[in-house]
Amino acid sequence: MATTAINASPRVARARAATSKPSTSLVDPTEFVPAGTNLVVLRGLIRRTPEYRVLPSGDELLSFDLTIRDGEQAAESVPVVWHQPTAAAAKLIEGDDVVVVGRVRRRFFRAAGSTASRTEVHADKVLGARSSARIRSALEPRVEDLNL
Repeated sequence: MATTAINASPRVARARAATSKPSTSLVDPTEFVPAGTNLVVLRGLIRRTPEYRVLPSGDELLSFDLTIRDGEQAAESVPVVWHQPTAAAAKLIEGDDVVVVGRVRRRFFRAAGSTASRTEVHADKVLGARSSARIRSALEPRVEDLNL
């Protein structure tokens, strides 16, 4: 009985080649996220009317709570602050669907005679969730730093 050689598809051939010998071009897993990286990307609904304040230093600050729902999981509320917000921030209202790009910070302050702390997201950008091009341009430089 004669046997016929069956050519594997290019995808199968690449898979076999990838598993048959170790690659020398792999990135060290510890380098995927460089040390010191602090990146937060959130999408959710603004759940309280954003509060605009001018600090004693003269800096402007916008703060709001963002509620994030992930399927059937319980909703999570995240405090967000935005220093020196853009003029577009004046249009943000309760119920807006937004994407926040920023970083996590914990700040300490005196309250009732003792030291207290609060962990919050410091927004670099707050964009409407439907602004895909603007979201992409805000994320691309940050994702490039991750070596993925």
